[in-house]
Amino acid sequence: MSEPTLTVTRLFEGVWEGVLTGYSETPQVAATHLGASLDGVTVTQDGENACWLVQVPVPVSALSDGLQTIVISDTRTGATLNSFTILAGGDLDNDIRSEVALLRAELDMLKKAFRRHCVETM
Repeated sequence: MSEPTLTVTRLFEGVWEGVLTGYSETPQVAATHLGASLDGVTVTQDGENACWLVQVPVPVSALSDGLQTIVISDTRTGATLNSFTILAGGDLDNDIRSEVALLRAELDMLKKAFRRHCVETM
């Protein structure tokens, strides 16, 4: 048996989806948020590709201010297979906007310096 690998495919309509490889029989997968088990985790076999499709519904409780992490693990071995984080809240908007504004200002400064350099070297 190869090393288990859970690769994210997408987060769509509130459901995290991934492809799990490295299991010959049905894996026992669980997801937790703040130490509590989440309901609705499904694992279905994809016979065509010899892998398992994992779906984890994102609970409403994970949609709150700050950084929320959901951990997906193998219940038989206790090994962490993957995790994903959700960032939300009004405070983050200000941080992201200020970072983008700073990056824009630096880009403008670099463009001016590059243009000046091009004029001077001609």
